[in-house]
Amino acid sequence: MGSVVTVSQLQNRSLAPSLLVDVRSSSEFASGHIPGAVNIPMDQIEARIDDLGADRPIVLICQAGKRARMTAGLLEPCQRQISVLEGGTGAWIQAGLPVVASVRTRWSLERQVRLGAGLLALTGCILALTVNPRWVFLCGFVGLGLTFAGLTDICAMESCWEKCPGNSRSHCAIGGPRPERSEARR
Repeated sequence: MGSVVTVSQLQNRSLAPSLLVDVRSSSEFASGHIPGAVNIPMDQIEARIDDLGADRPIVLICQAGKRARMTAGLLEPCQRQISVLEGGTGAWIQAGLPVVASVRTRWSLERQVRLGAGLLALTGCILALTVNPRWVFLCGFVGLGLTFAGLTDICAMESCWEKCPGNSRSHCAIGGPRPERSEARR
């Protein structure tokens, strides 16, 4: 695996000019990322290897460091100069450094889906134990949905959460007038 870079090294830019690659999902990236970072999600990194360029060192970033280390392992055979930000975006934020956020929510869609699925499963269990055993089917339905999402990368719950007012992104034309509020939503 590549070397480890600390937040202070990255902040002081004591590294050679590096390409900062955030390997989190696009919604996690939008909820807050290090200025200057580009988003190439971990599941796309091998297909987008040419987007990385071979001329500069790469610093991989995720929320806490685990996905960045896994991605570094995927890229290791490519013989590139790769580092991982120790502690990830979480360490950057803990150091009081600025982040760029392009959505109003602080929670990624994936986190919202996990919370929603967990609450549905917990509710199904409690209701099955206290009200009617048939509520166990709610747990099965949630499990089926999560399995389907894992196999196909299509998540109905994520699509629903994405349409909630707090998750809609605002869009405006560069150099043009700002769109009306109703047009700014997806």
